Amino acid sequence: MFGFIIRCFLTAGLLFSTVALFYSGYWGWGITLIFPTAIVIFSFFRNEQMVLALNAMRTGDTDKAKARINKITAPQFLPKKQHAYVLFLKAVLNTQELGFTKSENLLRKAIDMGLRTAQDNAVARMHLAGICAQTGRKKEATTLLAEAKKLDASGMMKEQINQMQGQLRATPSKNQMRMAQMIGGRRKTPRR
Repeated sequence: MFGFIIRCFLTAGLLFSTVALFYSGYWGWGITLIFPTAIVIFSFFRNEQMVLALNAMRTGDTDKAKARINKITAPQFLPKKQHAYVLFLKAVLNTQELGFTKSENLLRKAIDMGLRTAQDNAVARMHLAGICAQTGRKKEATTLLAEAKKLDASGMMKEQINQMQGQLRATPSKNQMRMAQMIGGRRKTPRR
């Protein structure tokens, strides 16, 4: 929040000084200030922490990506698509710390806001299916995996999706788990 306010004041100051330089006839200095003004204005549309987090994810350094994405404290001030990506990355990287319900809420919110690429939507749905499978909602996990399979046009996640579907077939449903708990492991009665 504090960085956002500083960025607003810096942008206003740079815009004012650029216009003032052009107005007073110092064209060379006015043209020189256009570049830094454009960089500061561009920073409103691309958060530097998110760019660095995505770069760290691309290189495979998830610890660094997690540290970068957790530095974003007020994603609601970002544009809608970036807000969705911040929520998506926070849910994926911090599942252990946040817990399943909070991660699921963040992923659903990110999907509703809209992720740019179909591949990112497929990854979000696959993670959401994993959370649903671990919480015992097998039917919902199966539909989410089917959606992820449709969205994965390039076939990059085909192996992970097939592996997850195989695990879903092997796990018991929520009703089966509940019945096993109620019965308490079915004891045999002795014959008379």
